[in-house]
Amino acid sequence: MIYDATPDECVLACGTSEALDAPLRRRIEAEAAGRRANDRDFAHWAAGYGAIVHDALTQVRVHGLIETLVGQRILPDARTGYRRLAAADRIASAAMWLVVHMTYARSVRLDGSPLGADDFKRHPEGHTGGSLNMVPAYAGYLAINALTGDTRAWLMGQGHCVAAVDALNLLTGNMTPEHAGRYGLDDRRLSDFVGDFYACGVTADGYPSSPLGSHVNAYTGGSLQEGGYLGFAELHYVHAPLPGERLVAFLSDGAFEEQRGSDWAPRWWRPQDSGLVSPIMVLNGRRIEQRSQIAQEGGERWLHAHLRLNGFQPVGLDGRDPASIAWGIHEIELRQQTRIEAFATAGFDTAAPLRYGIAQAPKGYGFPGAGSNRAHNLPLPGNPHSDQASRELFNAACATLHVAETELREAIGVLATHGQQRRPLERDHALATRQVRPPASPTPRWRARGETHSPMAALDEQFVAIAAANPALRVRVGNPDELRSNRLDRSLDLLKHRVQSPEPGVAESHAGSVITALNEEAVVCAALANKGGINLVVTYEAFAVKMLGALRQELTFARQLRRAGRAPGWLSVPLVLTSHTWENAKNEQSHQDPTLVEALLGEMQDCVRIVFPPDANCACTALQAAYADHGRIFALVVPKREVPVALDAEQAMALQYDGAAFLERSVDAEIDLVATGAYQLAAAGRAWRRLRSRGVATNLIYLAEPGRFRTPRDEEEAQYIHDDETVRRWFIPGRPRVFLTHTRPEPFLGALRRLDDGPALTAALGYRNRGGTFDVDGLMFANRCTWAHALLAAGTLLKRSAAAWLDAQEYDAALGRGAPEHLWRDESDD
Repeated sequence: MIYDATPDECVLACGTSEALDAPLRRRIEAEAAGRRANDRDFAHWAAGYGAIVHDALTQVRVHGLIETLVGQRILPDARTGYRRLAAADRIASAAMWLVVHMTYARSVRLDGSPLGADDFKRHPEGHTGGSLNMVPAYAGYLAINALTGDTRAWLMGQGHCVAAVDALNLLTGNMTPEHAGRYGLDDRRLSDFVGDFYACGVTADGYPSSPLGSHVNAYTGGSLQEGGYLGFAELHYVHAPLPGERLVAFLSDGAFEEQRGSDWAPRWWRPQDSGLVSPIMVLNGRRIEQRSQIAQEGGERWLHAHLRLNGFQPVGLDGRDPASIAWGIHEIELRQQTRIEAFATAGFDTAAPLRYGIAQAPKGYGFPGAGSNRAHNLPLPGNPHSDQASRELFNAACATLHVAETELREAIGVLATHGQQRRPLERDHALATRQVRPPASPTPRWRARGETHSPMAALDEQFVAIAAANPALRVRVGNPDELRSNRLDRSLDLLKHRVQSPEPGVAESHAGSVITALNEEAVVCAALANKGGINLVVTYEAFAVKMLGALRQELTFARQLRRAGRAPGWLSVPLVLTSHTWENAKNEQSHQDPTLVEALLGEMQDCVRIVFPPDANCACTALQAAYADHGRIFALVVPKREVPVALDAEQAMALQYDGAAFLERSVDAEIDLVATGAYQLAAAGRAWRRLRSRGVATNLIYLAEPGRFRTPRDEEEAQYIHDDETVRRWFIPGRPRVFLTHTRPEPFLGALRRLDDGPALTAALGYRNRGGTFDVDGLMFANRCTWAHALLAAGTLLKRSAAAWLDAQEYDAALGRGAPEHLWRDESDD
């Protein structure tokens, strides 16, 4: 059988027989012709259907696949295999027919009769070309599942191509309850289906009235992510399946050019802890309005050479043909399965290149406008509702794609093998139904109040204890750089950097759990994708901004799932922001940036929790809280330097539960000093002590989780935010209040309008975009947020002169008239 027919792998490297050299092409065509002449079932499938044509290379490949599956007794006979593939052709053709109706039509007629002007939408919308290309890809995925009896997971980077998935799910009955209760295989419900696509309706409570979206959403059967932000599926897929699981990842050629970390998948896949992954790039050569860079560089041949340089073995596929995709998935899995078996029996990894499918097809294949820029959105030259020529083009193309209802229903029945194979529907694949029990969490080693400890070192110790107590959970640590600098020594020594060739004497391992790369998006996705395990992401706070897109895609999709009644079952992921703004005083302003937590404060707080542990004990309780929860991001802003322990074990647990705590409380307090952040707490504490010594009754409050005190924006968020009565336990309306915040004051107060009684009663001090090469004290002075500046603000609110609380040198320094060093004298000199 011809698979690797020549030394330069021309068969694997070329998706169609036309791309082969003449002698080999003739050999393949002759073999295919012989099979058609001698095998009626093979010939029936090989004849194709509508726009779906099986070239000679695919015919030869598929014949070998069916022989293999029959020989392994996975299929009872060859006829069964070819019947399933022929059924996939018809279902794919019907899905292409339905996809173009979703873009243009208001009505669907199963009998295929032509549509008139009033049957079309006045304002058509749809990412039509990409969706048409995704139909054969997803149909091929359905076909290989039916051939082998395995329900693979799927992931699609091109979330805007959701019409293909939704159409095929409808035809095959693979719908979520929300779709199944509304759509079905008859004219009325199919017309409802196309009418809902881009209907843009909104309910009274502000949610979409249609369960169909412009991108993958929580109602798409088997969905894992929206795919609206291109490039993240490319970074996720290799980290997603656990051993024994299989994942097919449909990827975009345009996204491949955006996220370079996708080149690194062979660095991370390992036979001992990874499931089977089948990356399939849909190579249509076009972005929205121009050719892709791949096409400009030389197209498929250039891409093959590039992939080989990065540890892949490219496998050329016909992106117009479901059978070619099905064969490709099986072929890609074979290489990884061989590596898994070699490791299981001999204890070594063959380290063979990771196979990578390239499914080439003109953009929008099967419909007018294919291969042009127009194919991206609306491929017809005009609107069929008002343009007769476009209407005629639509009807003519649909006549080719149409499948008679009787034949279509028969094909659907042939491909519905789930009952006899005792496997779940594709909507219920393993990754979509992931449920992970909270891990065992050993009691932290509590530190005594007043001692100094590094909160990051304490978090490191607790994380190692949790990882060791839960060996069944696969660990992923996303690390852009400097894990030891960030005080995670124990974690690195236990888990080690994952590398191809470990260096002696260095914390590296071929199967290490620490994914390290100077690409913040790549490493955060390594943790977000590991939804069957336990994860940690650690990064400099300033550089975490580059992770925001990936984080936001994750938390918004998780929220959609909860609203749809399918709450995500993956353990919440702690994102540890350390070497943070104030600790990076020495490293210039590029390292001094609290933007990420400010942005996350704007997100729905039932999806993301932003916590500022002030000390070692609180860092441990925050980590425990993250792993006790599901489907959320915990952003933890944690100092790595030694800071005083401010809360004992009981207080730390209460702080984590409530989000705020009184550190000092006076029944007759005139003013509140409120700190968010460890260094801010130190400043607020000194200010509090000075006020106390001057006879001013003051509350000292630590606000660890500001988002719990914001105004809820809907019912879901309200479940995680304190009600008014609870808020008044800490913050009495009308009392003057000075906030010292880790962040910029403006977004902080904007999120906490409930605690802001206006400029006459409320002041906030924080980062005001002053930076440079400083120490911590210098940076706080540059941003006018030292303990002395807190006293200036308190004096303004209380309508008193802070000169009564500061000596002359301190007062002049705080006003910017004297040497800043006067504010840094030892507090015992006060």
